[in-house]
Amino acid sequence: MAARRPSGPRTPAGKAANNATREIGRPVFAQPEPTEDPTTFRIKHPSDREAYREIDELNKEHKIHPLPFPVPRGGVEPRLTLEQVFGGNGSAIDTITKAGQIVFHAGGDCGSTSGPRTQNEVTDKLVSDFQEEIGKEVPQFCLLLGDIVYSFGEAQFYFDQFYEPYRNYPAPILAVAGNHDGMVSPETHAVSLAAFLRNFCAEKFIVTPDAGGLSRTAQIQPGVFFTFEAPFVRILAIYSNTLEDPGVIADPNIGDSQLKYLRTALTRVKSEGYKGALIIANHHPPYVGSGSGHAGRHGGSPEMLAQIDDLCKAVGVWPHAFLSGHAHNYQRFTRTLKDGSEIPYIVCGNMGHNATRLNRGTTPPPRVPQVIEKASGETAKVVFERYDADREHFGYLRVVVTSAQLRVEYHPASDGAHAKTPDDSVTVDLKTRKRTQFMPNDLGWPERAHRLRELRVG
Repeated sequence: MAARRPSGPRTPAGKAANNATREIGRPVFAQPEPTEDPTTFRIKHPSDREAYREIDELNKEHKIHPLPFPVPRGGVEPRLTLEQVFGGNGSAIDTITKAGQIVFHAGGDCGSTSGPRTQNEVTDKLVSDFQEEIGKEVPQFCLLLGDIVYSFGEAQFYFDQFYEPYRNYPAPILAVAGNHDGMVSPETHAVSLAAFLRNFCAEKFIVTPDAGGLSRTAQIQPGVFFTFEAPFVRILAIYSNTLEDPGVIADPNIGDSQLKYLRTALTRVKSEGYKGALIIANHHPPYVGSGSGHAGRHGGSPEMLAQIDDLCKAVGVWPHAFLSGHAHNYQRFTRTLKDGSEIPYIVCGNMGHNATRLNRGTTPPPRVPQVIEKASGETAKVVFERYDADREHFGYLRVVVTSAQLRVEYHPASDGAHAKTPDDSVTVDLKTRKRTQFMPNDLGWPERAHRLRELRVG
């Protein structure tokens, strides 16, 4: 039985939604009343076969290049805080800080072109995480890791692929843009990133026409790259552009604004003596397992990683974890630096769109753990640790951060609302920068057991 989802003003199928932009003045997340999960899209998604045929031909002729993007608001290092996302609710930030922990969701490749079933499976499971006995276990936001709307980020599909599936998600949703969010179909005259910027980078709390009558306000990110600050965690969000492969954050065509941003953000981390968790998040992963994508696509991006490495080395600041999407499954790698630091590189690209296996045909799936890269540059080794890769396996990340630890959990959507056991997890000690055992919270069981013993004795 699908979880019930909140409703709002709805436009009957086949009729146009209200095209007016509504300024709300405050953030709005989930709808107030539930309805059943839809079984069909409002707008049937046509085949993109012809568009991809043209793209493949252009690729063969080397005519596909990364696309320039608008400069974010806020100078060299655009910033956004959770308090701003909450509409200036400082008391909510104080509550999180006093609790000593923040929890948030992450994952990418959520937009589905075939129907709402797989997305609803994931979002229903996400929403179940808000049912907690202890308040500090409740997620405070979701960070989507790109490819939110397929196949070319079209505004007309935002309702079916974003607003409707997340209508019951009662917290802010932020996003990094993926290649499909910025790609432009050769058969249209759309502007790259136009719909993404309208729905995730608004200057005010507005409801866009793309919401189709629902009430979730557009996000107020300053642009496609920015620093997001919340209690215990700082996320450096970057845009790896529109190519299927590889990810590109700087080149002569798009400039080096993201390199300047990263250098500035990392330098501020160092100058402030920041002690919290530092995460880099984008769409294209630096590492993927062999055979991760379709027909050889969805590979790693070593040149992009080398640019980031150069900045981290120059400044002397490295992330505690690196989160990406793009490959349509779950994969986790451990990169050990020569100084002994262990950095998880985690791919979660199976939040609803075309989950894929790592093996093809009769080729056996890869055995893990296995070393995929030996010592080179700053790296001592890279180990492929775990994966979940099946055509029917969808899931997401639940991230837990305290003043001492960063824990990233992978939860399969198929577990449903009645299980809260991750299939995989990794914990990093923020001070030593090494993997460690998670220090679990006391969620009340010892006290309950003590009371039961007292009752039995009495």
